[in-house]
Order: sequence, then C-alpha cells, then structure tokens
Amino acid sequence: MERLIELLLATLTNHNIALTYILGMCPLIAISTNVKNAKGMGLAVVLVVTLTAVINYPIYQLLKSTQTEHLSLLVFMITIAATVQILELLLEKYLPKLYNAFGIYLPLITVNCIVLAVSLFFVNREYTFGETAVFSFGSAVGWMIAIILLAGIREKMAKNSDLPKGLAGKGIVFIVLGILALAFIGFTGIANI
Repeated sequence: MERLIELLLATLTNHNIALTYILGMCPLIAISTNVKNAKGMGLAVVLVVTLTAVINYPIYQLLKSTQTEHLSLLVFMITIAATVQILELLLEKYLPKLYNAFGIYLPLITVNCIVLAVSLFFVNREYTFGETAVFSFGSAVGWMIAIILLAGIREKMAKNSDLPKGLAGKGIVFIVLGILALAFIGFTGIANI
C-alpha cells in the first residue's frame, strides 16, 4: 500500500508526465486556452489513460504468456483507438457541448503520446496490475493538473497583461510551461518511482 501511495504522489509531482517527461504537449498547449475546456480535456484524458492501461495490462500478460509480446505495441494502439472512439461516441450523444468544445482534439487523444507512453511504462518498469492502475491514474491526473494550471495562468495573462509582441501567443506558453516544470522539480525527494 505504501508503494502505491508513493507511486501516486510521484506521478502527480516530481514525475509529472507533462512537466517532467514533456509528453502530451500538443493538446496541452492547444486546449489550455480556458479552464473549462482544460478540465473537460483533462477528465477525458484521465478516463482514456486509466481505462486503456487497465485494459492493456491483462492483454500484455496474455501476450507475454504466449511469447507474442512483440505484438503489444500494435495491440495497445488498437485498444487506445477503440477506447477513444467509444468515449467520442458517448460524449457526442450525452455531452454535446463538451464534444463540440473539444473539436478536433478529442480524436487526437488517440495519438496523444501519454496514452501509449503509460502502457509502455508499465511494461518497461514491470509494474503489477495495482501499480499499473495507480500509475496510469496518477499520470493522467498529473497531466490534468498541468493543463488546468496552464489554462488558469493563460486566462489571467489574457486579462491582465501587456506582453511584448514577440512573447504573445505560444511564446509565453512555453515560458510558463518551463516555469511550471521547474516548480514541479521542487518536489524531488517527496516520492520516487
């Protein structure tokens, strides 16, 4: 149990998948224009990352037992695509406003590198099922924290700042991400994975 808590803390702080491993930047930058959309995208990523890792774990164990684990990358991608497609259909039917707010970025969750990276991390680190579930959930929540923080900062800056022309737009976003990454490095030593 202590290992799972440490793993969760690490994925949220000093091993934050967005701010430490610099994964998932495309949707992080594109969707973080306002907090509402960032929260929605974050929740979708949490759901997809957690579900796909939990589904991929037993599939990988089956592939491993049949000595066909070299197919795992292909199987992981199929699982991710199917999960995102199901999520997209559900959002379109039950939450059309959120679906429309995502626009092109919802289908892009399929190719968001953190979704596949989490499944590859549990394989390379030889996590148990419990560790995989905690790691995938924590990594996705860590990404959600990063996008919501970035969106909040961007909203504040849009209302209250006169940025030099060269920093307006994406330029300042990269600087803010760098500062956030430095802040999260400050958590080093709290937990490790």
